[in-house]
Amino acid sequence: MKSFGIVALCALVALPMASASAQLGRQQGLVEPNVAADSTLAKLPGLNAAAIEALKAAKPLLSIVTVDSILASKGLTKAQRTTLYGKMFVHVDVNRGSDAELSLIPGVDAPEIPAIKAGRPWKSFDQFQTSFGKATSAAEATRVEQYLFIPIELNTFTPAIMDTFASIGVGTSRWKREFAEYRPWTSMAQFDREIGKYVRGNPSELKRLQRYVIIEGK
Repeated sequence: MKSFGIVALCALVALPMASASAQLGRQQGLVEPNVAADSTLAKLPGLNAAAIEALKAAKPLLSIVTVDSILASKGLTKAQRTTLYGKMFVHVDVNRGSDAELSLIPGVDAPEIPAIKAGRPWKSFDQFQTSFGKATSAAEATRVEQYLFIPIELNTFTPAIMDTFASIGVGTSRWKREFAEYRPWTSMAQFDREIGKYVRGNPSELKRLQRYVIIEGK
């Protein structure tokens, strides 16, 4: 069990915000089940054909909590699921993620969850590395970062920010272009209407894209 001193946590909260730079945490090979091929999923520890089919049938998988429930229903033990989450995960919004989601990140125990939440709203993973790394360690901040994302602010994102989401099918050239074309974004209803036109054949993809974006002040 890790422990955190009051001084460390206070220092975490007190640090000034870094410049806005939303991004997917730096990845270390995690598989995202919404976009992974069946052949990739089949190579992961503990995933049998029935579990893979159940995950596919439930797409879009919008929370690791949903994934955990599905896998438990297919007979994977808690230990098997924890091992699997070292290889596959649905990323958690570091600013809005629930305790239930954060607790499914392998190795994150009860004292770490308040340390993650104390820095909200996180503006960049450079800030996360400094602040959360001070409360834990640099190695732990690097390890945990790969499970997290900071939402894309639709009116201010840069191509470089979008590029960090490329590996999960969000930071593609198409979405960079379309997300920028409709600025200024004024509501998520507008996002649903405009981006929904491009995914009429796959409406579940709109739900998946929604979770990665925000409009500040809305």
